[in-house]
Amino acid sequence: MDKYYYMKEALKEAKKAYKKKEVPVGAILVYNGKIIARAHNLRERKQNVFTHAEVLAIKKANRKFKCWHLENCELYVTLEPCPLCAGAIIQTRLKKVYFGAYDFKGGCGGSVLNLFNYRFQNPEIILEGGILEEECRDLIKSFFKELRKK
Repeated sequence: MDKYYYMKEALKEAKKAYKKKEVPVGAILVYNGKIIARAHNLRERKQNVFTHAEVLAIKKANRKFKCWHLENCELYVTLEPCPLCAGAIIQTRLKKVYFGAYDFKGGCGGSVLNLFNYRFQNPEIILEGGILEEECRDLIKSFFKELRKK
């Protein structure tokens, strides 16, 4: 399976968030070609700043492996990670991160700044953005357009 397949799976999670009136961001974690964790934003529903899709997926994988570091895993997320999520990703030591839409307001994978360029005494994280970018961006735009109408 390829990065487009996995990003489509992350988009399924983002659409779940959309239906719950959450910012539509979805994330999945992959280990050895298998999806091991899925999550979507729940910040409004939980009223908790730490319930971003990436953080929730990481927590699920931590529980599954009974381990805080996930250096052999890949993360697929529909929106470029924010500072909170970039920090969690770095601390978790993920191998690769693929994201869909760029976030020119708060992205930390190259749009505003790139936290992944700093070594932090951790292994290098391979980062690739723009995977199914248009589809990911359109979902977020549609969400905020609908929100502004109300």
